Amino acid sequence: MCSRGSVIPLFIDQIHAKKPITITNPEMTRFMMNLDEAVDLVCYAFAHAHPGDLFIRKADASSIGDLAKGVQRLFGDTGTIIIGTRHGEKLYETLMTKEERLRSEDLGLYFRIAADDGDLNYDQYFIQGKVTTQAEESYTSHNTKRLDIEGIVEKMLTTDYVREELRGIRHF
Repeated sequence: MCSRGSVIPLFIDQIHAKKPITITNPEMTRFMMNLDEAVDLVCYAFAHAHPGDLFIRKADASSIGDLAKGVQRLFGDTGTIIIGTRHGEKLYETLMTKEERLRSEDLGLYFRIAADDGDLNYDQYFIQGKVTTQAEESYTSHNTKRLDIEGIVEKMLTTDYVREELRGIRHF
């Protein structure tokens, strides 16, 4: 949240300019992670990883429509305009594919995806009968816990950027 590519600063700038918030698709979902959580993920991975491991922090998600409402709840409602999905824009984020999920380990706040150390001995798959190649679903911003507007507001208030932008408007 509030990093390069995040829509939160754009929404806040649009509200400060007294313009409506522009939304590509209100049903799109994105994971919500603040800077402290991102740093914790890196530190955890550094302390617990084996060569080739991937670590994913479990995160709540928000629809872009609800995120816009949350920003407006904090900064004021200037309206919204739906401008349509941009070329190449995805409806949701995928942090772990079905294939990765099959070899992942649930560590509470994180998933650890072990390096794929499979070899090219195909006999073990056909002769020994191993046929499971993927889990039932990927880990996406569409199938994780979705924050409501109050949860979104609380989550945004964990960022220095949002708190500093509010400093001139409200006292926190």
